[in-house]
Amino acid sequence: MIANTGKIWLENLRRRWILLTALQVVLYALCLALIVAALMHYFYSHALTGFLIAFVVSVIILSWVKEFWRLSLQQVSSFVDRKFPELEDSSSLLIADPASLSALQRLQTAKINSIILQQRLPSEPIYQLRNPLLLLVLCTILFLVFSQFVNPEQRIENISSTNTQTSVVVKEVVPVEIARYSIAIVPPAYTGKKSRNQEQFTLLAESGSKVSWNLETSEAVDDVHFVWNDKEIIKLQRTGEKGTSWTFNMVLNKPGFYQVVLDGKKSDFYQVELIPDQPVAIKIQKPVQHSTIDFGQPHQVDLQVLITDDYGISNAVIHATTASGKGEAVSFKEQQIRFNTIISNQRRLNLNQRISLAKLGMKPGDELYFYINATDNHGQQSRSDMYFVSIQDTAALMSMAGIDNGVNLVPEYFRSQRQIIIDTEKLLRERNSIAEATFKQRSNELGIDQKMLRLRYGKFLGEEEETTIGGKGEDHEEHSADDGHGHEAHGAESPAFGDVQALMDQYAHKHDQAEDATFFEPELKAQLKATLNEMWSAELQLRTYDPQKALPFEYKALRLLKDLQQKSRAYVAKTVVKTTPLKPEKRLSGELKEIQETAAVTEYTGTSDKVSDLSASLSFLEARKTGAKGKSSALKVLRTAEQALVTAAASAPNKYLPALSALKKVIASWNNQSNISNEIGLAEKGINSLIGNAQARPYKAAGSSNDLSEAYFNQLNRTKR
Repeated sequence: MIANTGKIWLENLRRRWILLTALQVVLYALCLALIVAALMHYFYSHALTGFLIAFVVSVIILSWVKEFWRLSLQQVSSFVDRKFPELEDSSSLLIADPASLSALQRLQTAKINSIILQQRLPSEPIYQLRNPLLLLVLCTILFLVFSQFVNPEQRIENISSTNTQTSVVVKEVVPVEIARYSIAIVPPAYTGKKSRNQEQFTLLAESGSKVSWNLETSEAVDDVHFVWNDKEIIKLQRTGEKGTSWTFNMVLNKPGFYQVVLDGKKSDFYQVELIPDQPVAIKIQKPVQHSTIDFGQPHQVDLQVLITDDYGISNAVIHATTASGKGEAVSFKEQQIRFNTIISNQRRLNLNQRISLAKLGMKPGDELYFYINATDNHGQQSRSDMYFVSIQDTAALMSMAGIDNGVNLVPEYFRSQRQIIIDTEKLLRERNSIAEATFKQRSNELGIDQKMLRLRYGKFLGEEEETTIGGKGEDHEEHSADDGHGHEAHGAESPAFGDVQALMDQYAHKHDQAEDATFFEPELKAQLKATLNEMWSAELQLRTYDPQKALPFEYKALRLLKDLQQKSRAYVAKTVVKTTPLKPEKRLSGELKEIQETAAVTEYTGTSDKVSDLSASLSFLEARKTGAKGKSSALKVLRTAEQALVTAAASAPNKYLPALSALKKVIASWNNQSNISNEIGLAEKGINSLIGNAQARPYKAAGSSNDLSEAYFNQLNRTKR
């Protein structure tokens, strides 16, 4: 037994090492699980699920990597030999078969056995837990920090969930005959919310929720029913033979209010509000609604969309329509484009999609119309606005059609810009066949031509100096109130307080300034400025001997000029009016037998009388505030106001139900001398909200007349006589 004590010491060290390595794996798995749980809590609010899955997966993977159970005694003995030099590298003899040892080896074994028993188990297995423990502390802090910062989407959901689950604690007056009661609310399945119970009659539930009332009375009653919206009676079912347990179930699809009636005794009003399912909100962040792909730009559309919904999005698709051809030969092709992102009941989606126009079969001159259709998990569909993308047709842009008709802004200059483009493309084709010096000379000459064209266009904006043409002056740029680019956009300081002249300069139209001394409208001036900017960029590339990069700016400048040409034209639509054919035999005959007087048929809505009754009820209520006894003749008007409040409270109980309850108390105490000024104030507030702002009606001012109308009327009377 003594001979095996050294082997037992090694076995204990091996088991200890395996156990602590397994604990190290668990600690690392906990760290990874906490990180995943923090992310899941922030984005999806499923921290526990993410934690469990990440922990199990991490334990399996790390255990497979470590393989701590495969630790052998030979590995342990090698470590012991390195740790304790006094063992003379002979600890492996302790685990060898004694029968195979020589006499010298048995003597060495006995010596090693006595030495190893005097040694304590090494602390290295414990030291390997320091890093995972430190990492676990950091991950725990990270998880606690992330748990405080909730995703905005989840924050909205949590707020709505708190409102629906706990509702709003309302102070209610419950009939004393009701000993206990509870209301169970089961939201629709598409909301993903759990059922809940509450002990108050005021309800705030999701639209379409199933609501169950369970009442227990202190004494047996014969009849329990609800008065819904002050007109509909709903009977409750008895669940016991004693007559003390009553229940009722219904699905809430509209708001309102109700009363609990026990053997004819009515309770207060309890309001019922519904949380409607909002449709999907679609916001296209990129591109702009009308965009054009100019020459040199890739034929693709980078789409960025933000889609949100209160309960979840089930589907979203792009409906694209391509238009090809011109005139009567235009053809349309519709197709649907799916998003690359998997949509599975998320409440917020940031979608990025690249639409290749070449894959849609589009070529220069074609147009793309698209919109996004999204559906929530309740089946409600939403559609975005229509967006337009067109590919610039350089062939049509270079054509001379339309130059000779219509009113042109400066028609002789359109050809010059077109000629610069033609010469630039010719230079690029001949680049390999001409000398480098000749290429640079011709490119510089094209830049000079572009400059001259830019200078000539700058005169139309009132720019007389070359340094300020195109809004790229050396010092600063003067702006008018029309060009839409004020000094504030360039970081200029606002006028000093009290400086009236500086304040007026921002809005005054001064004819001694260059940009304001023109006859163009602000929109045309802005487009001319944009044209000059494109010419500046084209000239820069031509002067630096890079005509390939100048082409896109040249084409865009030409397109802007063509747009100016189209804007200067006036279009008149053709209209065709079909009139009733005249009968010559009846003209100028003076026969009026078949002409009947028209009778205006209008539907009487009673709106004016309703407003009058409500206004009259306000005057009666104000008179009753003085404490005088109310007049019996006013009760009819007050009951009319009561019916109006009943109708309003059925659709908006939170707004009109307090006024209705107060008005009922006022009517009940109308002929008494009791002080009901507080109830009258609430009733007046509800009636005023019901009346709203009175619309102005046309009327004839006293003493006003129209001489022409009176003369016409007198002439008619004189002709009749």
